[in-house]
Amino acid sequence: MYLSTILLSLTTLALSTPTIHDAHLAARQEIPYGAYGTPAYTPSPRPTPYRVGHAIVQNHCPFPVYIWSVSSTVQPMRTINPNDVYNERFHADTDTGGIAIKISTESDGLYTSAPQMIFAYNLSYDRVGDRSQEKVWYDLNDVFGDPFEGYPVSLTPSEPAISWEDGVQPAGSQIRVVDSSTDLVLSLC
Repeated sequence: MYLSTILLSLTTLALSTPTIHDAHLAARQEIPYGAYGTPAYTPSPRPTPYRVGHAIVQNHCPFPVYIWSVSSTVQPMRTINPNDVYNERFHADTDTGGIAIKISTESDGLYTSAPQMIFAYNLSYDRVGDRSQEKVWYDLNDVFGDPFEGYPVSLTPSEPAISWEDGVQPAGSQIRVVDSSTDLVLSLC
């Protein structure tokens, strides 16, 4: 047989409508409980989804701040007015290795090299024995200057504490790690 004949036969079979005769529509009897044996393997119930935390930015400043979530793509700018909150659920980006929440006091700050605060995180999965541990590695730093100089900045929970009393990044590493179910809260001003 030729391949074209086989394909034509399969297409005809797939498109045909089965004919049902009245004789096949006889009343069906209920199958009694226990008529079939219990399988030797009973699947475990599906695990409930693991709670993933959030990156939260609270603006306590007397002025609006502007936020961009940047990974392999740049999300649209979000304006966070005084006493307002921004949050995003932790997520991974395999192309870039992490997410950078870039914060400026200027509406075009991402594109003009204005001072920016960067709240960066990486959602990672590690295997420990037969279990998977989900962690969030995070960091806080300033680039092109200190946009919140003169105002307090803190990121909680963090151990050791990330708290910039004058809004200026101190020397040394600000990298920390927490369980992925933790909400990280960056408080500005």
